[in-house]
Amino acid sequence: MVNVALPTIAQSLQVEAATVIWVVNAYGLTVVITLLPFASMAERIGFKRVFAAGLTGFSIGAVASALAPTIETLIMARIVQGLGAAAIMCLFGGLMRHVYPARLLGRGIALNAMSVAVNAVIGPTISSTILSFSDWRWMFVSLMPLVLITAVIMRHLPSIPVVDSRFDFKAALLSAVTIGLFIVGLDYLVAYPLPAILCIAISVVLAIWMVRMSAMQTRPLVPVDLLRIDALRSALAASVSSFAAQMATFVSLPFYLQTVYGHDPLTVGWLMASWPLGAAIMAIVAGRLSDRVPVAVMCAIGAGAMATATLLIVAMPISIPIPWLMAMMLLGGLGFGFFQTPNNRALLTSAPRTRAGAVGGLQAVTRVFGQTTGAALVASAFAASQTSGAMFGLLVGSFFAVLALLVNIRRYLQDRSSGADGM
Repeated sequence: MVNVALPTIAQSLQVEAATVIWVVNAYGLTVVITLLPFASMAERIGFKRVFAAGLTGFSIGAVASALAPTIETLIMARIVQGLGAAAIMCLFGGLMRHVYPARLLGRGIALNAMSVAVNAVIGPTISSTILSFSDWRWMFVSLMPLVLITAVIMRHLPSIPVVDSRFDFKAALLSAVTIGLFIVGLDYLVAYPLPAILCIAISVVLAIWMVRMSAMQTRPLVPVDLLRIDALRSALAASVSSFAAQMATFVSLPFYLQTVYGHDPLTVGWLMASWPLGAAIMAIVAGRLSDRVPVAVMCAIGAGAMATATLLIVAMPISIPIPWLMAMMLLGGLGFGFFQTPNNRALLTSAPRTRAGAVGGLQAVTRVFGQTTGAALVASAFAASQTSGAMFGLLVGSFFAVLALLVNIRRYLQDRSSGADGM
């Protein structure tokens, strides 16, 4: 919803595109730096408690966003909303692993992917409709009925045993600073190159220290012990690349479709809904195929479709009819849906069930890390050029889609050489 509204928010609050993108980046950055700490906390105090706290924080952030008088206040409200979202998002991998038996896990992941995609279809449509008839602030107000419904059904979440170990506050702070510095460095790489490079360098040093510290622990907050699993590493690399491609495309498209193609917000909302619609259509199909077709093959096909769709949008003339634009968006969504279900299944089943919470946290952090990285690079693209920033952002999306394709080709070759089936 917010991505579609970025141009309108920029105009309403009288800020530039490079600034208003932080309405998305602040939310995403907050989520990505707190996912692992919340996942670790959930293993120790219980999934239901963390879910309830997250829902409360998300609600407060949404209300504050609706009332925000300035861009600075809106960004702060989005940080609060991001804290709540992180506490919820980090739980789904572990919840699915405890809800579905192994033989039905692929189908369960497909259902989850479909529900996410359907809501992603509804989101831009609701956003564009609100923008056509009212103020952008009503987007955040419209979330409240969903929050109330979630609060009612929250009691049906499964009870998952907790682990008897202390929460590592030092590792939580270290992981947040490490990831945060890296994302901020990417965002300001063009506008302030030297400080940005310094931020990235410090984050790399901190990451090495964090990995060495975590390697000596039994159940580390940053589960580096799980990274020894080849299948898990491949799934994480594919996930980061694909989600970076999707977010870079989604942040750039509203500006590109409005400034280059000249479409109004309502049309942009309907066009952007085609992508998650494609993902929803393909999710169930991919869930069934993931039991029979190697994961690397499915993910490579999906990444290739995403790259093709994004490059076609950039290459097409501005006179192209709307149905053709919609078809390209649909192709990108079909590709993403073909990737998401099998890759998540491979990720969640690559580690023991007793580490489901840690794997779920890794799944969430790689997804949001990819999304935030994509959005941060788009912000740098706008900082480099206000007029061509949207096009550069789409090229960033296509680059990550091609990178995801290469990751999965390598994944397939590794599976072939080791005699594995990639399932």
